[in-house]
Amino acid sequence: MTYVHGTPDLPARLHDLSRLRRRLAEHHARTGCLIEAFVVWVDSLPALLRVEKTRMPGSPVGLVFAASIVVPRDRCSAVFQIICPETGAPGVREAVVGSRVRPAEMYPPHPYAPGLRGRLPYTLSDDIRYDEAFPDHPLTRARRWIADTVPQVRVDPSFAALPEF
Repeated sequence: MTYVHGTPDLPARLHDLSRLRRRLAEHHARTGCLIEAFVVWVDSLPALLRVEKTRMPGSPVGLVFAASIVVPRDRCSAVFQIICPETGAPGVREAVVGSRVRPAEMYPPHPYAPGLRGRLPYTLSDDIRYDEAFPDHPLTRARRWIADTVPQVRVDPSFAALPEF
């Protein structure tokens, strides 16, 4: 967990999920791709959960998947994050899913910003329905971390009492 002092760097309020998702997708398109973003409850507080992918630094192949949970307050936030790099042969999940569908199906419009073209494409293989078939894939591991972590987090009452973002 990281405590960040200062106004949360979120492009919209949590209650405006459609705007928040679109702006996050546009932001992450510069370096990779936003895979998903949801508002979840962390203990008693609303939080942003986002999953993204970027290129592996210093490598022409391979991706890094990151999941983060941001619990924003008016002038600070608490951030939980996991970074899961591809290891072994990169692109296996994408290749297997891509071999089962037509090319147009593999690269659908981004669900939060149709028409957006980012550094990395949004792909059908990013969908959660493929996690079961790829239990050791870094995207699956990131989502499993979310499922295991969020229910266990307890917020200090003094942090919860801070003014809302």
